[in-house]
Amino acid sequence: MQNESVSRRNFLASSIGGATAFQIIRPELVRGAGNEKLKAGLIGCGGRGTQAMENILTGCDNVEIVALADVFEDRMEDSIRKTKALKPELSSRFKVDAEHRFVGFDAYKKLCASDIDIIMLAANPGYRPMHFEAAVEAKKHIFCEKPMGTDATGIRRYMAAAKKSRELKLTVKSGAQRRSQPWYLDQYKRVKNGDIGDIVHMNAYWVGTPVLNFTNTKLFPNGKRDPKWGDLEWQQRNWYSFLWICGDQIVEQHLHNIDVCNWFKGGHPVEAIGSGGAAWRPREEEYGNIYDHCSVDFTYADGSHMSSYCRQYKNAAGIVAEKIIGTKGVVDSSSLRGNAGGINPYEQEHRDMMASILGKGPYINEAEEVAESTLTCIMGREAAYSGQKITWDMIMNSKQDLMPKNFDYKASFPPTPLPVPGVYKFV
Repeated sequence: MQNESVSRRNFLASSIGGATAFQIIRPELVRGAGNEKLKAGLIGCGGRGTQAMENILTGCDNVEIVALADVFEDRMEDSIRKTKALKPELSSRFKVDAEHRFVGFDAYKKLCASDIDIIMLAANPGYRPMHFEAAVEAKKHIFCEKPMGTDATGIRRYMAAAKKSRELKLTVKSGAQRRSQPWYLDQYKRVKNGDIGDIVHMNAYWVGTPVLNFTNTKLFPNGKRDPKWGDLEWQQRNWYSFLWICGDQIVEQHLHNIDVCNWFKGGHPVEAIGSGGAAWRPREEEYGNIYDHCSVDFTYADGSHMSSYCRQYKNAAGIVAEKIIGTKGVVDSSSLRGNAGGINPYEQEHRDMMASILGKGPYINEAEEVAESTLTCIMGREAAYSGQKITWDMIMNSKQDLMPKNFDYKASFPPTPLPVPGVYKFV
């Protein structure tokens, strides 16, 4: 049936409504069984991936980290140092030996082939579809950071793998941590109970400050590109400046707020009209080819609207929140401060994942929902870039494919020009 790498797995047959369903899974991971130690591996050892390791070790005392994968060895070494410096009760469960530290563009494949139970995906967003697909093919449970991709072609690939993950009954927990935050869960119940009536309008905000990787003086001593780096290495190290790998702010950051609106509304918008541009962002190599402000008017099938605003300005007013207006009341997160209720949602999302894996809580698979929210963000971005009205059918059938075709540290991959509405072509 399978090769030696899955010798610890067996077939579990269960009868549901007279039908027999099969899944390949480790016996101790059958939902409802045991408190066994589970093995986790991380793909993507940057800041968010390193933090995710601390979060899962803090939130789940039955997890060990046993494998790492990254494109850059120096980034992995930095992550290892930080994780080993955690308090002993956490660092003692970091058990990544030299044979399970995989480096390179194919490192994710080696990690997926390892003897692990959970894969955490925290590499740069452009890689998410291929990494998620590989993790599902390996039949692993998955913690998947957001967003789920940066273009429609990648999201369709992700959605196909998401469907398969449900068929395999794999747990997939997203990095949209508001879905594990008590305040949001309480407000969601209010909405579903009809306490605020029918939703007639929503506002989504991520109005903040720039994310500029090249200001890292350790990696970029002079704030410039190292002449030894090819295009691909440079763009990955300065990843938040380039469209193909970050998706622009509306996709990479603002997804959190747009996902809340879709979640509470119970579906995705059907069309978008937007605008945006680069008001202060210089036309220099370090600043790449993304916007520094974007606003989009989304329309849902019932005629209600979501107004979306995101920007990255220096020394300017900021707000990160959602406001959901119903016929009888309002949900407004603008006054929410810190971890309401004393629960860290970045840790709670891992507890929820673990409860799903072991059958101690409801089954969780957020892959499809958060993929739809990611595609909503891409639809809004493309509306702003092109100046056109973009419909859901248009974005679902978009041929846009931003990914490089040659993955090599020295590969030539010139960035596309900064989008100009009326000139930029939607494909």
